[in-house]
Parts: sequence; C-alpha cells; structure tokens
Amino acid sequence: MFELLITQFCIARLLIVAALIFIATSIWRRVVEHREIKELGGYAFQVPTRLPFGVDFLYKAVLASIHHKNLEFWLYIFSFGNPEAPFTVETKTAGARFVFTADPENIKAILTTQFSDYGKGKPFHDDWKDFLGDSIFTTDGEQWHTNRQLIRPQFVRDRVSDLHIFEKHAQKLMNLMGGKGEEIDINVLFFRYTLDAATDFLFGSSIESLDCPQAEFARAFDEVQRVQSLISRSGPLNWFIPRRTFRTGIQTINSFLNPYIEQALRLSPEELENITKSDTGYTFLHAIASFTRDRKQLRDQLVACLLAGRDTTAGALSWLFHEFSTHPDIVAKLRHEILNHLGPTEPPAYTDLKNMRYLQHCLNEILRLYPGVPFNVRLALHDTTLPHGGGPTGLEPIGIRKDTPIGYSPIIMQRRLDLYPPTSASFPDPLLFCPDRWEHWQPKPWEYIPFNGGPRICVGQQFALTEMGYTVVRILQRFERVEKYWEGEQLIKTDIVVQPGKPVKVGFWEAKG
Repeated sequence: MFELLITQFCIARLLIVAALIFIATSIWRRVVEHREIKELGGYAFQVPTRLPFGVDFLYKAVLASIHHKNLEFWLYIFSFGNPEAPFTVETKTAGARFVFTADPENIKAILTTQFSDYGKGKPFHDDWKDFLGDSIFTTDGEQWHTNRQLIRPQFVRDRVSDLHIFEKHAQKLMNLMGGKGEEIDINVLFFRYTLDAATDFLFGSSIESLDCPQAEFARAFDEVQRVQSLISRSGPLNWFIPRRTFRTGIQTINSFLNPYIEQALRLSPEELENITKSDTGYTFLHAIASFTRDRKQLRDQLVACLLAGRDTTAGALSWLFHEFSTHPDIVAKLRHEILNHLGPTEPPAYTDLKNMRYLQHCLNEILRLYPGVPFNVRLALHDTTLPHGGGPTGLEPIGIRKDTPIGYSPIIMQRRLDLYPPTSASFPDPLLFCPDRWEHWQPKPWEYIPFNGGPRICVGQQFALTEMGYTVVRILQRFERVEKYWEGEQLIKTDIVVQPGKPVKVGFWEAKG
C-alpha cells in the first residue's frame, strides 16, 4: 500500500514537472516570437478567438466554406482591423500565426516587389499534392520556373488566336439553349462547354460532354475541389476533414487522364516534334510530352490546366449571364456593338474580340466583381515584412516570420468602396455590375488583379479572355434577349474558383429574321 502511494506520488510529480516545462517552453517561444516580430516590424490588429487554440476561428472558417459564405467570413474578420486601415488582420490558431490582407500594397509586395520572400511553401504543397501534384500551382523556385517555362509557350498568341476549337463547341452549346425562353441552368451548360473546349485544347479530342454529359468525371472534379477547399481552410487541424470521397475522386480523375497520357507517350520523340511544329494535330499534351516523359509530371500539369481552363472560365461566363438576365439594356448595347462589327452570323476573329470595346468592358467588369481565384495564400519563405498593417494608422510594416501563411483576397480588395471614386451618376455603386464605368475609369495598379500579378500572373489569361469573348459574341449574335427565371440572392461559391452557388436559371430568345 505504501509503495503504491509512493508510486502515485512520483507519477503526479512527474506530470506536474512536465506540465511546468511545457508551459515554460511555450512562454519562452512566445517571448522569442514576439521579439523577432517586433524586430522585423510590428503586429496587425488581432481577430479575437474564445476557445483554446483558436478552434472557434477554424470552425467558423470551415462552416463559411460549407455554406458558401467565405466572402462574408472575410468581411467579418476584417471588421476587427485597425479602423484607419482595416484590411490587414491576424489571428492564432493551433499555435500558428495567420495573416489576412486585402491591401493593394501588401498584395503587390507578395506578388512582385518582395516576390522572393513569399511562395507556396511546403505546407501548401503537402496539402495540395494529391490533387495538383508538382504542378505550376504548388511549386516554388527552380521547379516552379521549369513548370512555367514548360507551359507558357502553349499560350502564345498564335495558339490562343486559333478559334476553331471554340466554334464547334459554341454551336453545340447554343443548340442546347432553346430559343423561345425555355428555362435552363446556364451554369451547368457552361461547365460542360468549357470542359469540352479544355479537353479539346489539352488532348486534341473533346470528351463531348455537351453531347453526352460526363457526369462521373465532372462530379469527381467538383467533389475533390470541395474537400480540398475544406482541407486548405482548416489549417493545422485539416486532418479532421474526412477524405474518403476525395480519394475516390482523385482515382476517377487519374483514370480519366491516363489513357490520354499513354496515347501521347506511345509516340516517339521525333513524332512528337513533328506534331508540335505542325498546325494540325497539335495539342497541349503533345507539346509538353515532347519535353518530359514523366507520367506524373504530365498528369500534374494537365490537372492544373483543366482546373484553370474549365472552372474559371465557366464561372465567369455563368456570372456574366446571371448579370445579363437582370440588365436587358446592357445586353442590347453589347449586341448592337457585336452586330455592327460582325453581323448576325460571321464568327469573330481574335482582333475582332479585342476591338469591341464594350465587350471588353463587360469582361473586365465581371472579373472585377468575380475574379477567378477570389482567395489565395502565400507562405513567408524566410523572415520578412508586409508594408501595411502595423502602427497606430495601420500603414506601417508588420513583421512576418518564416513559415507564416498570408491569405490575400482579390475579391475583397476589388469590392472595397474606399478604393473607388465616390458614387455618382457617372460612377454607379462599385458593388453593382456596370460595364459603362470602364468608358471613363481605369483601376489603379494592383487594385484589379483578376489574373493575379507579378511573375506568377496567369499564363492562360489571354486564352480565358478569348474563350469568354468568343462565347459571348456567338451567343448574342444568335439570341437577342436573356430572361431571368432565378429568384432570391445568388450564393458566391468559392471552393477554389468563384462560381454561382445556386442554379442560374435563365431563358434565351432567338433573334427574329
């Protein structure tokens, strides 16, 4: 009995000592961290948390993602910012510091002036490797540079301006749109359309989902994005996120891509070189297969380009026609410009798209309100700073230690009322869709970044704008009116790219004569 008491007493003492060491170590780490941050700059205003380890913050972030309320969540956290400059804040969750910003100067620093200080980082790569592998979206340094050099030549103007790929799929799309005001969900059709165009461009043959919907692949791609979004927003506690449907979806994606990859690899290097130099039979896959025979590298680049080529464009087109359905005057004005340039049947050339000013205004305006990637993240690759967020005015630098994640939001920044001229008859509310504002206004540098900026600016920017412009022109040549059938407020879904969270129910009326 006495020995048992002695044993229990010793265990209790050991536990107490261990707890004291843990507390002392934690305090010491905080002291060191505080000193290092203060030496670099300062702190941004803190987003308060109530539960240990900031679990309530992570819970709110995941809940917002599930219910398509990420925009509202980010506005909520910025409500705790410095009243003088509220769009840079920070918080701590699971012992890690996170910084959030929608400040143009901070975003400029991250993307260009301090480009070498920030990157994707190992934690981001680890979180995304199952989906995007070692693609251009998940790598840094020499590996990122190699990926970009591999992809960039495939989006030069000569390739982008070849519009025959869009024409055949646009015709199929319009044949499914009715013409007498039939109710359709245009969002679903646009995602099938851009999937067909993307696979045609990437692989040389479309999966023809407009003819026969590839439900399994599309569902898998969407489900993987949904779960990936939750993983990325859960921070250090993302291991709580169930991954069964995610893994099944990855298997479906890989099974879909493997036959295309095997077909390309069956070609000899000489055959690939001849195809790449030719204007016929050229594909994105052939081009990159001529540089690497690594199946995984081919798979990773294809998935990344499918994500960028399908989802961002489909989302932007869906939002555009969502807005068109409530603005018949804008549709009429744009259609008038299109008919003046091309008439009702002539397909547009690349230069036609660039020369139609009001068309460009419409594309710019929808991307201002709904930039393709509304929330993004970078990791500090070593100790550094951000120019804004600290001091009494919020306009002094803040210290950023190595491995600190920085979340930045183009959609929040591009909707900041304080970055625009005062609302007037010539400049409507910035939160409203109004292409006419671009007639006499241009955003300041780094206040409009729908395709990111700096060295990592989207290599497919012109491809996306060309596909969007071509699609809009062909639709409005054929249809003279877009009728609204949806009701209530639309949700802004931002799993990875921005898209409507509810069906976009509209009807199209074919032009007479």
